[in-house]
Amino acid sequence: MITGKVTNREALVELDVLGPGQSPRRIEAAIDTGYNGYVALPSDMISSMQLPFAGHRWGRLADGGLMVLDIYLVTVSWHGRRQDVLVSQVPGTPLIGMSMLHRSRITMDVIENGNVTIDQLP
Repeated sequence: MITGKVTNREALVELDVLGPGQSPRRIEAAIDTGYNGYVALPSDMISSMQLPFAGHRWGRLADGGLMVLDIYLVTVSWHGRRQDVLVSQVPGTPLIGMSMLHRSRITMDVIENGNVTIDQLP
């Protein structure tokens, strides 16, 4: 089970991410059900972890517009297992998207400091 809190109307959880040959780095990320990727990180975090570049992808924004996103590879510890996932470079807060949440149940109390839990489904 992964746990977190609702802060400023964002569901936030901590997760461990690893760049190549590095120790895990704990980050706080917002759950974004409108993002269908795995993880999104800001450029400074991607640079400091020296994540390998994996190409470009088109991404659709909330306003319907399209933009080209830089894509990188990162290892994430998720439900006790490490897995390699694609990371989109975006400005702002790190995000956890629907691809990362696939086969999970999210429960949250949407009040300030409310509990957030992510359980793995069988």
